[in-house]
Amino acid sequence: MSSFVVWLSTNPAATWFVRNVASRVDPWLFRATHGRLTSFGPPAMAMLTLTSIGRRSGEKRSVHLACVEDGDDLLIVASAMGQQRHPGWRYNLEANPEVEVQVPGERFAAHAVPLDDEEKARVWDRMREAIPQLEVYQARTDRNIRVFRLKRAD
Repeated sequence: MSSFVVWLSTNPAATWFVRNVASRVDPWLFRATHGRLTSFGPPAMAMLTLTSIGRRSGEKRSVHLACVEDGDDLLIVASAMGQQRHPGWRYNLEANPEVEVQVPGERFAAHAVPLDDEEKARVWDRMREAIPQLEVYQARTDRNIRVFRLKRAD
C-alpha cells in the first residue's frame, strides 16, 4: 500500500470522515455490493463487515474493518484508529462472541476469540504489514490494542 494511501487514511480529515460517515455507510454498502465497494471505492486491502450483538441494546451492530487471513481464520484489530478508548464492538465481542462476517462474495457465522499477548505478538508484524495504518494508530495511543481471531462456525 502506498505511503499516500496510509497518509490519506490517517490524516485528521479522513479520520473524521471515517468516524462520522464511512462507519455508518460502509457496513451497508459493503454488504449490498458483496464486498466490492466502500465509501472510498473498491477496498484497497482485505476488508470485512462484522455484525455482532450489542452488549447493552441486544440489537445487531455492524462495523467495517480491515482483516488479515491466518490459515482458515480472519484476524481483526480493535484499533479505533488510535483513539484512547477501545471501540464499542470490542466489548460486544467479549460479551457475545457469536458474530456474522461478510467478506467479498460470502457471508458466514463465526466465533470471535481475543488473542492473548503472546499470540498477538506472533501475528502483529504481519498485521502491520497488511494494515500499514496500524503504525500510526499504535503511536496515537498507549492502550493495549486488542486483536481478535474470527473462527468459522461449524
